Amino acid sequence: MNTLITPINFDKDEEATIEFERISVGTACKTLKNGFVSAVGHEGTAKVIEQLCGISVPVERRTIFFEKGDEGIHFFLKQRLPEGKVLSKEELENLDFWFVRSKRIM
Repeated sequence: MNTLITPINFDKDEEATIEFERISVGTACKTLKNGFVSAVGHEGTAKVIEQLCGISVPVERRTIFFEKGDEGIHFFLKQRLPEGKVLSKEELENLDFWFVRSKRIM
């Protein structure tokens, strides 16, 4: 995902517990190489992850909801961008970011 948001379907579940862990680029890439469903909605972000990990990252602006046991890998920019700003791959490469793993445990 290209956000740290962890979507929960509150029409179905009244509460949820999510664990977050900052992970290294290597750990993120290793995890993604095992297979994933993309929810990366910005082409520039997908290209940066592709370059970092050597994998194909489809651009998919999809709605997802975490079920118990689901995990996510989040590409998180450490700064807020101006409203409406869409970054190119080159611009993203110059920003600080984290990879974060999330897991819904309840």
